[in-house]
Amino acid sequence: MKSIPFKGIIAYPITPFDNQEKVDIPLFKKQVDRLLVSGAHGIAPLGSTGVLPYLTDEEKEAVTEATMQQVANRVPTLVGVSNLTTDKTIYHARFAEKAGATAVMIIPMSYWKLTDDEIVQHYDAVASKLSIPIMVYNNPATSGVDMSPALLKRLLEIPNVTMIKESTGDVQRMHYLRKELGEDVAFYNGSNPLALAAFAAGANGWCTAAPNLIPELTMQLYNAIQNNDLTEAQRVFYRQLDLLKFIVAKGLPRAIQAGLHILGDDGGQLRSPLKPLTDNESAELKTILSQINK
Repeated sequence: MKSIPFKGIIAYPITPFDNQEKVDIPLFKKQVDRLLVSGAHGIAPLGSTGVLPYLTDEEKEAVTEATMQQVANRVPTLVGVSNLTTDKTIYHARFAEKAGATAVMIIPMSYWKLTDDEIVQHYDAVASKLSIPIMVYNNPATSGVDMSPALLKRLLEIPNVTMIKESTGDVQRMHYLRKELGEDVAFYNGSNPLALAAFAAGANGWCTAAPNLIPELTMQLYNAIQNNDLTEAQRVFYRQLDLLKFIVAKGLPRAIQAGLHILGDDGGQLRSPLKPLTDNESAELKTILSQINK
């Protein structure tokens, strides 16, 4: 079996900023530690939640290094390294590997619509420069590219492409991956409202920002799945479903930052053009969290 270092709850920290919109590394480390203490099985900086496209190269490197320092090999780390060009993606992937990342995650970012062959060549070029595993990230809502199951199958033929994060919101994709590609294929749910369905389809884990706000419930869902306790899995999933829908609808960085403040933790500031939730949205989020925590 190919190298598959992740299972369970892979938690995504936001990238917090100070009042001058500079990355707040000390606060980021505190947020990572919160996720570790709450039981996350993996830490994944520089994803959509971590506003990867809004950061400079130097900021990405600082966040990567801060993650490795704070995690200190307690759990595996999955670093987002995506970029518009293959050359830059290779650069960030190699930096992450040298910093100590367990694996890297890559989404095919593009301005021009990429062909399947271009996408395969992109991943193959990056993989040829690395010795650590790669997670393919399929999220057409943010990348504008929807990688078909047939394309994902081609990508898995690249030696160290070993994992797929599926975020289309179509659980049938996950059933296809398991049925057509077999038990050795590791796929992960990236669509929060599909967490229960994805585990039922055989997902190895759940890549999510939800542990920033409801770590106990995310862990309880995974544990119920591991125990084959469908009744308990349904119970804990439905408790968190309204929140999962909310954070996706309002944007992960905005919603997580606001939720942290509501819970009494420092979520830092956002970087323009992102703006905080409105007062009405914050009030809705506060109500959702209070109902969960009854």
